[in-house]
Amino acid sequence: MDATNRRELARRALEGYDSGPDASDRATARALPKVADAVAVVLVEGLSDQIALETAAMGRGRDLEAERVVILPIGGAHAIGRVLTGFGPPATRVRLAGLCDLHEEEIFRRGLVAADVGSPRTRTDMEHLGFYVCVKDLEDELIRGVGAAEVQELFDSQGDLGSFRSLQSQPAWRGQEPEAQMRRFLSSGARRKLRYARLLAEAAVGRDVLPRPLEALLTAV
Repeated sequence: MDATNRRELARRALEGYDSGPDASDRATARALPKVADAVAVVLVEGLSDQIALETAAMGRGRDLEAERVVILPIGGAHAIGRVLTGFGPPATRVRLAGLCDLHEEEIFRRGLVAADVGSPRTRTDMEHLGFYVCVKDLEDELIRGVGAAEVQELFDSQGDLGSFRSLQSQPAWRGQEPEAQMRRFLSSGARRKLRYARLLAEAAVGRDVLPRPLEALLTAV
């Protein structure tokens, strides 16, 4: 596949979303004005989470904007306490939910406690509050859900298989599990991570293998 076709496929995958160093900040700025009129607000770490959730919702036939459900990227897990506090006293808050990676689970838990959202001690407690944890992260959940063979086919369809093969041949990654290699490949570029958040979510919905944290979160809101 030539470079022109690859660029066009990348453009389509990111249609409707920003890319670039400040893409997450711009996504937050666009989502914030919608919060005042929202029925529910879903707090996610970054733009790739927003893209995956919105793509999955659309694939399930939902219109989150019409439902007044806002997916708000907060710019990293460490912002959770400040963002939650910004919603005001518990009795006046909009309905809240959220998604985080495994390594940020404790940060989210402490933020929920500090902002009086609840006192979760376990992951089950967090889920009762509407907050779900990806293991290990969103990319890992989607790769395992879709399956390594299918993900490789997706790389091929996007003109990325050659680049993925190059990563596989690197000494640090040679012989590693394909899922680990794929996760590293997706995280090796911000634009690639965003593109495949949409592409993998579409594939997961199409195969009815949407990872549990995403499925449960969408059901909760």
